[in-house]
Parts: sequence; structure tokens; C-alpha cells
Amino acid sequence: MSNAPQALESYLSGAWRRGDGTETELVDPVLGNVLATASARGLDLKAALDYARKAGGPALRALSFVERAKLIGAVADVLVANRAKYEAMAIANSGNTKIDAAIDIDGGIGTLKYYARLGGSLGGATFLLDEKPVRLAKAENFQAIHLLAPRHGVAVHINAFNFPSWGLWEKAAVSLLAGVPVFAKPASSTALLTHEMVRDVIAAKVLPDGALNLLCGSAGDLLDQVTGDDVIAFTGSSETAGRILKHPNVLARGVHVNIEADSVNAALLGPDASQAAFDAFIKEVSREMTVKAGQKCTAIRRVFAPAAQADAVAEALLVRLKKTTLGDPRNESTRMGPVVTRAQQAAAFDGIGKIAREAQVLTGGATAPAIDGIDPAKSAFVAPTLMRLADGNSANAVHDTEVFGPAATIIPYKNETEAFALVARGGGSLVASVYGDDRAFFARAVAELGPSHGRLLMVEPSIADAHTGHGIVMPQCHHGGPGRAGNGEELGGLHGLRLYHQRLAVQGSTDLLTDLQAKAFALH
Repeated sequence: MSNAPQALESYLSGAWRRGDGTETELVDPVLGNVLATASARGLDLKAALDYARKAGGPALRALSFVERAKLIGAVADVLVANRAKYEAMAIANSGNTKIDAAIDIDGGIGTLKYYARLGGSLGGATFLLDEKPVRLAKAENFQAIHLLAPRHGVAVHINAFNFPSWGLWEKAAVSLLAGVPVFAKPASSTALLTHEMVRDVIAAKVLPDGALNLLCGSAGDLLDQVTGDDVIAFTGSSETAGRILKHPNVLARGVHVNIEADSVNAALLGPDASQAAFDAFIKEVSREMTVKAGQKCTAIRRVFAPAAQADAVAEALLVRLKKTTLGDPRNESTRMGPVVTRAQQAAAFDGIGKIAREAQVLTGGATAPAIDGIDPAKSAFVAPTLMRLADGNSANAVHDTEVFGPAATIIPYKNETEAFALVARGGGSLVASVYGDDRAFFARAVAELGPSHGRLLMVEPSIADAHTGHGIVMPQCHHGGPGRAGNGEELGGLHGLRLYHQRLAVQGSTDLLTDLQAKAFALH
């Protein structure tokens, strides 16, 4: 890459366009130098959305599911062909290690490939059939069916800073398969990778005009321009989510909004867990704390252990965390890099400070770690931080504060009932993982924790080395969560397509409904 900062452009109305001036500088979180700049100032977002609706939408809807699936597969092929350069961008702009970069880059490519395969199984259908036909009157030839029809608007994807690849493509894959054009707005601070990937896909001309659009820079008046035909899918903070949901135009037009926001995810070691289950628990907690420097919406924030084992859990985690080498991710010996910006570093320190007022800090803390060759005044490092509570019932911050960095807190519990109640105090989370050997306990955990979580990972020793991970989002599984996590729903195989479809009842003659069913893929 050139030493001169690159000015990122937006791809709108079928052309690459540069905004006025500089709104955001994209900075290397290790070295502190400016890699690129972004600005959307002065860009006509109303015209860009209209272009996507009028060009991209009809072109996609004219295709069957299997034809759209081929397009998605072609996008994946473009990214695979250009993958080598993406890793360097992830390291420079996001402070990723090679492993972290692979999770993001390959996660995005893998999700595209999954939906390409899934779409290929839907054949020539253009609708989805949600239920079997139902008779509505005495006359047998008057019935109703429920169809899902693709929306005639744009999918506005507002993505978070931590996954500039996966966040882009996991949404885009489903939207394109549904037949709805994508209008992606990545977080400016880490948009370098997103920009390069979209530029490669556009250059390859594998998608219809208007099907893929990119806005690099501030959102400007974007929300003023959406209509009731559009969909907004947002990933980020609950504060920003609240502003989107309360936006006057979004409210007035009844725009469908899907939110994935804050989440204080939990890992729970069951009572009477075997040594094998204990070892699996320790391994996963330490991994979740340090992979991508803890910057995953699904990362483990609260670590629940039987009171009698809290000391053993702390000791085992400290041993593993001390082996985590912090440093420049360009060095092969580095196991954890920085958080993405100094602003995120400050936010992590603030969250650690809030929890530490009620908890004991066992390692790490709210100050920049000393690392050989790294300037703390320019870099954005946060040391792996493990805290411990004496009593989870009397503390509040740990259940309310998501430290978006490499931090977690051990919370002892006295019995199963207390454990379930403490986990639920998170107020709604994306994921919790449970470790043990007693399947009756697992069943009770599903019943008690299910209503407050979008996903539960139940780990017994037989799958300790086989499961995909607490924090890894698989496209086959539902992603989202209730309450403070946003009440959103994404992915989950075919279920993810519902976000971009309107479910409607069609009443008519049996012959007409039979004709419509021939054009639909039955979900039941």
C-alpha cells in the first residue's frame, strides 16, 4: 500500500463518487499513521437509493432463486481470487492478527458460499410459500395461501467496525438471494477492507447494475430518504439503534428495522462438571477474551462458575491469559493485537473502570499496557483483563456494561437457580454457552435461559473439540437476540430471507393458488 492516505470513494448510482473534504481518518491502531480518509459530504443519497430501487431491484427480482444464487457464488469467487491483499488491510486498519483477519475475511466468503448453495436448492422459484393452503368457506375452491414476496425497496445495511468483511457479506448474501439490492454503509474507521472488496466485485461485473451500492463516510441524510418499501439492518450500539428507531422518517413511513445491538454474553460452568468440561470451559473463555481483542458482539463478557470452583477458574484463566503475547500483529509471535481505534480503547477502559468499582481486577486493567517497540501515545492496546466479583447479586455494572474489548468477569453462584437468574440479568443476549456433563441440567438450562438468548451452545466433553465456538456465528443458525440485544433476527438458513420479504395472505380460487404455488418454494 502507498504511504499517502487513500481517499475512499462511494459506489452510488452506478459510479464511483468522492465526497467533499475529510470526515474520518482511518488510522493504523499500532503505528498511529493515517491509512485512508473517508467522506460522504455532498453526495446525493436520495438519487442513489432511487437508482438502486429502479435498476437493482427489478433486475434481481426478474431472476429465480437459483439464478440469484449463481450471482452470489460469483461474488465469492471474486473475493477468493483477491484474498491475498485483504489480509494486509485487516492487519493495518483493524489491528487484526492473521487468525483474526481470517475469521472476518473467510467468514464473509464462507457465508456467501453457503447462501449460494442454499439458493441453488430453491430451483426456479421466485416466491416462498410459508404454509399449506387453507380452506376459507364451504366452497372447496375458495382457499388462501401465505406467500413471502421480495420487497420492492433497498436493503440499507449499516454495519459495525469490528467485521468489515463478514458484517458486509453476511447481510448482502441474504439480501441478494431474496432479490433486494444492497446499500451498504460500513463503519468509517475500518472501511478500508469493505471498500476494496466492493471495488473488486464491481470491477468484475458479476452483479446487475444497482444491486450492490456502497456509502463510505457519514450517513448524512440517509434515513431521511428511506421509504416503507426499504429495510434497514443495523449492527452496532444500542444508542445508535435507538436513534434509528426514533428517526421521524423511519417512524412516519413504518420502515422495517432489524437491530443487533449490545450484548453481555455469558459462559456458564455447570455444577458438578467433570474435569473435561472444566477444561473446555477455560479454553473457550480465554479464546473468546482474546480473539479479535475481544471485539466481537458474541464474545464472552460474564463467566459464571460454582462458588466452590471460582478460585480454580480464576487460576486456570490467568495461566492461559499470561501466555497471550500482545504486540504488532505483523509479527508472527503476536497472539493479540490492539482494538481498532484509540476511541475504542478509551471506551473499553471506561467500561472496565465501571465494573472494577464493584469487582477485583485480577489482571489487566484500564491503562495501556507497556509493549516493547509500541508507542502508547499512538497505539490502541488493551491488555486481557480478568475481573472477579464476590457476589453477582449485589453488583450491577457487570450485568449492564458491555466492554467491547478483551475483558471478562468471573461471577460465582451458589446454586442452579441463582445461576440462571444471574445470567438472565444481562437483559437479553445474543449467545450463552453452558459446559457440563448432566443432560438433565442442559435441558433445564435451555428452558430457563432460552427466553433471554438468541442462541445457546451446550458443550459436553463429547463435542469439546468439535464445536464451532461460542462466538462464531454460523449462517445455518439464527443470529440475533431479545431485549437489549436488539430483538433482531438474521441468518438461520432460509429463515434469514424473511427479513427481506413481505408475508402476505393470498385468497382466491384453488386453481389460481395452485398456479402461484408452482412458482414458490415451500418452507413447510
